[in-house]
Amino acid sequence: MSESVHVVCPLCLAVNRLTSQRLIDHPICGKCKHNLFNGSPLDLNKSSFDQNLNRSDIPLVVDFWAPWCGPCLSMAPAFKQASAQLEPQVRLAKLNTEAEPELASRFNIRSIPTMILFKGGQEAGRQSGAMGMAQITAWVKSLV
Repeated sequence: MSESVHVVCPLCLAVNRLTSQRLIDHPICGKCKHNLFNGSPLDLNKSSFDQNLNRSDIPLVVDFWAPWCGPCLSMAPAFKQASAQLEPQVRLAKLNTEAEPELASRFNIRSIPTMILFKGGQEAGRQSGAMGMAQITAWVKSLV
């Protein structure tokens, strides 16, 4: 028997319940019919961050970044490639610390890029500094 998991829709933020086996079947949202996974990191804001953190059963990796940060920009393609490799077992997302300074403060972000892996709504790991796709993937897999 397969366990059920909750997955937040990246478009409408509805919480979808499906079996863990269905994660690999390209599931769509029951409310808006959008794909629940598309192989790209989500762009989070305050409301979508809290919804994904607290309502999804899938581990969440957040890249805290800023548009003026050179290492952040150089890591972005690798982070996107890692997202395609890790979904649907792990959700990758980006949070612009310039647009959401209160979230950066809430998680004590002192340097960027910083990635935090959350499991069950709790921080399970943190890594600062730009990384390549293979490094990101290995780091995430070591924690999930």
